[in-house]
Amino acid sequence: MQPIATKVIDIYAAHSKGEDLAKLGEVFIEGWVRTNRDSGSIGFIALNDGTCFKNIQVVYNSNIDNHDKISHLLTGAAIGVKGTLVATPEMKQPFELHAVEIVVLGDVDADYPLQKKRHSFEYLRDMAYLRPRTNTFAALYRVRSVLALGVHEFFQGKGFVYVHTPEITANDAEGAGQTFTITTLDDEGKPSETDFYGKKASLTVSGQLHVEPFALAFRDVYTFGPTFRAEKSNTTRHASEFWMIEPEIAFADLEDDMNLMEETIKFCISYVLERCPDEMDFFEAMIAPGTKAKLAEVLSKPFRRMEYTEGIELLKKAVANGHKFENKKIEWGMDLQSEHERYLTEEIAKGPLFLINYPKDIKAFYMKENPDGKTVAACDLLVPGEGEIIGGSQREDNYDVLRAKMQKQGNEEGLQWYLNLRKWGGCVHSGFGIGFDRLLMYLTGVANIRDTEPYPRTSGNLKY
Repeated sequence: MQPIATKVIDIYAAHSKGEDLAKLGEVFIEGWVRTNRDSGSIGFIALNDGTCFKNIQVVYNSNIDNHDKISHLLTGAAIGVKGTLVATPEMKQPFELHAVEIVVLGDVDADYPLQKKRHSFEYLRDMAYLRPRTNTFAALYRVRSVLALGVHEFFQGKGFVYVHTPEITANDAEGAGQTFTITTLDDEGKPSETDFYGKKASLTVSGQLHVEPFALAFRDVYTFGPTFRAEKSNTTRHASEFWMIEPEIAFADLEDDMNLMEETIKFCISYVLERCPDEMDFFEAMIAPGTKAKLAEVLSKPFRRMEYTEGIELLKKAVANGHKFENKKIEWGMDLQSEHERYLTEEIAKGPLFLINYPKDIKAFYMKENPDGKTVAACDLLVPGEGEIIGGSQREDNYDVLRAKMQKQGNEEGLQWYLNLRKWGGCVHSGFGIGFDRLLMYLTGVANIRDTEPYPRTSGNLKY
């Protein structure tokens, strides 16, 4: 029976508190070999046990049992090491483990595809089940875990109720028709779209419509879970399965909505910076230099707010002054592309920017129509380097106006329950959606959503 293993994270915690590591006596550590170099008389193994980003250096000599096998251990092998901790304040690492016994717990074949050299992100996407063993993805997925907890801590700390909304639905919340149909097969092996539920069913594109009724009972609620879009967008920002954070707040207008968005983003940034210092240092050094300064800038000042109409005029002016957009035709009523959003936030606002009051014809049916009859009380939060990372709006609370919109779109049938909320104790309410995977891209500087998701689902890609 193996002794109880000491976790590397606990050793670093003890060291940071100034404890004498020698007092721990002989310790046993289990983990995976990151690197192994042997000079004949002495060898060094960088060992990672998965409990923290940092490795621990294991030192062994030629007197150790099975030295020949240990000296030839390859990257990826699982081992157990018994030894004593020795402080090394003059070295790069603050301490090291001097081994008296090393046991091979899981050897690795010579065809193991991860080596000491750096591998491209494209190469690693073809082996998503192995990439958490690399520095980049070990850091990335730990930040993802911490950020997810931060989301819950933020909303729970403000008294929000967490609602589990369904993944299977009979409606298309966005009205875009880009849904995955759920089907069963009949006796002849042919798809049948209606037999199981008695109507057409699909995977949800948003939990918003289902969480709104809870806001009209609990006041402040949120849902946080996977959503699905059947759009064949082969870009670095789109995936067919992704996670969404969707709060909904009652007795709140668009201004309240934007205040909550800003507070949410700033909390998430601070939360990750505080709890993942090693990982964020890695991203700063190896992935996206300037990331920490960018995030510090976001925390330092209020987010700017700008009318959509003003944004269009600024884009027209940019074109007139010689700025080259791929989408050159700038006109009121258009749906802005990422390049337009990035210009406004990077060149004009030079920081996060709320673009507000969009033309109603390019926004969803549930958004509150403004008195001008042309725009809706909607906003997008644009950030440098990414463009839009949050979309939100005040919801249409006028029964007649919403019904007319739904009749025009042809989705009143099946959503009468949603319409009923406007006549049975409805009130001013608002909400927004944050693409969790895109938020992770923004925080870490990782440029492709296929990397921020552990097993990305994109058009033409379903390997795992």
